[in-house]
Amino acid sequence: MIRGGHVDLTVLGAFEVDVQGNIASWMIPGKMVKGMGGAMDLVAGADNIIVIMTHASKDGESKLLSKCSLPLTGAGCIKRVLTDLAFLEIKDGAFILKERAPGVSVEEIVAKTAGKLIVPDHVPEMQFAAQ
Repeated sequence: MIRGGHVDLTVLGAFEVDVQGNIASWMIPGKMVKGMGGAMDLVAGADNIIVIMTHASKDGESKLLSKCSLPLTGAGCIKRVLTDLAFLEIKDGAFILKERAPGVSVEEIVAKTAGKLIVPDHVPEMQFAAQ
């Protein structure tokens, strides 16, 4: 399905994403790797790719970078990122803050984003439908 171009939307996790839309999601050097899995097929086979990830590592280091430091899974293919703190789009070499998670301040998002970040005048909180 994916290699035949029949998938319109892909949602996957990542270790890092950068302002050029690059994604690193398959290995951390020095750690045991079983293989790259299907992530490279997923990012190569779909036009609409959304990355879902934590905004920062357990140590507080940003995972939204100016340039990925880990081996790339795909180059220039990511346009949207949803983290535990915010929803961002990638355009013209920057992350654009679109929405923030409830209770999360714009200042916290700015502090935890290492790559260039564009913050509009008003950034709404995400709205979730009642269960």
